[in-house]
Amino acid sequence: MFTGIVEVTGSVTQVIQRPPGVRLIIAAGVVASRTEDGESIAVNGCCLTVVSVGGDLLHFDAGEETLSRTNLGRLVTGSTVNLESSLCVGSSLAGHFVTGHIDAVGTLQSRRDEGDWSTCWFEMPPRLGSQMAGKGSVAVDGVSLTLVEVMSDRFSVALIPFTLQHTTLGILQPGDPVNLETDILAKYVERQVK
Repeated sequence: MFTGIVEVTGSVTQVIQRPPGVRLIIAAGVVASRTEDGESIAVNGCCLTVVSVGGDLLHFDAGEETLSRTNLGRLVTGSTVNLESSLCVGSSLAGHFVTGHIDAVGTLQSRRDEGDWSTCWFEMPPRLGSQMAGKGSVAVDGVSLTLVEVMSDRFSVALIPFTLQHTTLGILQPGDPVNLETDILAKYVERQVK
């Protein structure tokens, strides 16, 4: 379980092909210094198991399913990723409950920058629309955000300067893919209503 509050951005140092998956090696800075083998880390919002720690490098294995259903399959050496350690019981819940199980890959449709602030519209599969509502929560590449507007196939968020400076959302360009996870409570409500 995560909160969607990114601790640090990391840099992919290697992508090693290990069919049917890959080994991702990520320079994780302070996150690596307090991580042990077997722990869960959200990488762009996707929960991955640390298979090895070496200095400030974290090693992850990502299988075919993960690579095909997230934007992790598009990572190359030098890619920047959002990193968050798993939530500990008693920790502050500053974002919202994020499972690290990606619902779909969306796309940045448009971005309007106003000084240090940005308003972004993301395209999404229409099936996710029933799990979103204005002022509700969504995780975009692992970042907990408040929804502004929700349409049948897209939604908008307003990004503050801190978020733009401390996550990968600041470097996103129209057409870039993002991992989307809707709020877990919305999923259960939708299931009960059905």
